[in-house]
Amino acid sequence: MAITFRVVDMRSDSIDPQETIIVGARSPEDAGRQALGVELVRSGQRKDLIARVYWQTPGQPVNMVRLYRRVAG
Repeated sequence: MAITFRVVDMRSDSIDPQETIIVGARSPEDAGRQALGVELVRSGQRKDLIARVYWQTPGQPVNMVRLYRRVAG
């Protein structure tokens, strides 16, 4: 069964941010890339926050990760 990811775009200060549903991504990072078209990582600074990704597997609580812009370094 494919996992459904809900990607919330955090790039604007909107009260009602844009959400995209992605089905069958391999990981939250892959779901974020498919939804927003940018490479994302799980660690970063608050100013580089791009998205929050939510998913739930059967019988488990909802999971969420914050994804950040990949910074060259």
